[in-house]
Amino acid sequence: MKHYPLFVLLSVLLISSCIKDEPLNSECDILSAWVEGDAYAENFYDNAHMRIENISSADKEITFSIRSLMSLPKSIPVHFALTPGATIQPENGSAQDFTAGPVTYTVTSEDGTWKRQYTVSFKEATMPTFKFGFEHFKTIEGTNNNSYHEFFEVDQMGAEHNIWASGNPGAIIIKMNTAPEDQPTFSTPNGYEGRGVCLNTQSAGTLGELFGKPIAAGNLFMGRFILENVLTDALKTTEFGRPIDRVPVRVTGYYKYHPGETFTDKNMNVVPGRTDEASIYAVFYRNKDNNGKDVYLYGDDVLTSPYIVKKAVVASLPPTDEWTRFEMFFEGGEADQELVLAHGYNMTIVFSSSKDGASFEGAVGSVLYVDEVEVSFEDIDEN
Repeated sequence: MKHYPLFVLLSVLLISSCIKDEPLNSECDILSAWVEGDAYAENFYDNAHMRIENISSADKEITFSIRSLMSLPKSIPVHFALTPGATIQPENGSAQDFTAGPVTYTVTSEDGTWKRQYTVSFKEATMPTFKFGFEHFKTIEGTNNNSYHEFFEVDQMGAEHNIWASGNPGAIIIKMNTAPEDQPTFSTPNGYEGRGVCLNTQSAGTLGELFGKPIAAGNLFMGRFILENVLTDALKTTEFGRPIDRVPVRVTGYYKYHPGETFTDKNMNVVPGRTDEASIYAVFYRNKDNNGKDVYLYGDDVLTSPYIVKKAVVASLPPTDEWTRFEMFFEGGEADQELVLAHGYNMTIVFSSSKDGASFEGAVGSVLYVDEVEVSFEDIDEN
């Protein structure tokens, strides 16, 4: 017993030594962002829009949806949850002026080795346009010396709106030394008018087969791609929908399509007699449940969720080497006008080079081109 204090002292010193030797965190991500306080609540449609959760490690732009830029205060404090030990500049919670455009924040990892920049902006929660020519895109540099295209829209004031997403951030994980034109979804100069979108179904290689995801279909959709779910729950990588303040009636556009030669199932077994098909559809759904909690649709319920009010599907997209017009009409129930005006609904439009690509079934080599997409709406009744 007389040696007990010595044993305790040695144990404490050993534990302290282990703590000191533990490496500092090298991550530098923003995990969530929020605005707090009643003084700012009136700028949002509801309190839920004051907070953005589950920010993907692939996101570099954080956008708050507000009622109007005209009434936005010139000084707003934005708060952030960061990866452990990371720091941020401008200072976390400091008031900044977002009326002149996005504010750039730099996050530094705990070990000081890594830095990452984010742009934070406040934008009106309406679609910037309802005619999509896909003329605007950025080249995003990924890891392993590869890159991909990211599409966006521009409103009448020249502001950028990132309403489009694709599976490209996940597809480049298994690639090295590739250009945007090597990815499943990219901008092509040979659109129906000007530029357009090319979506093509590719092999996911040995790594993809190992994880039971042997193909990567080209896709483009209104919503957000969640990179963290790629290897754990692929159907949760696609978060569909953007707020909208009117009721859609019809979607039109132009396409070209060529199916790949050999259709395979999710185990890469050839399915004799089956030909791949492209897919174009749109969904209009309630974006909150009865308790006011945010609702989003994912790959496993985008066409079956009970929150869907209307959906539109192109019944058939026959193979063609010529630009061909498509048209689809929304069918379903009636929308609540008060909810419509309060942005209580989301809409998504989805394009895929393989109809069952989300289940990793399709034909490598299937190619879908899309351009000049336009959405028509019901007349707005604000009375």
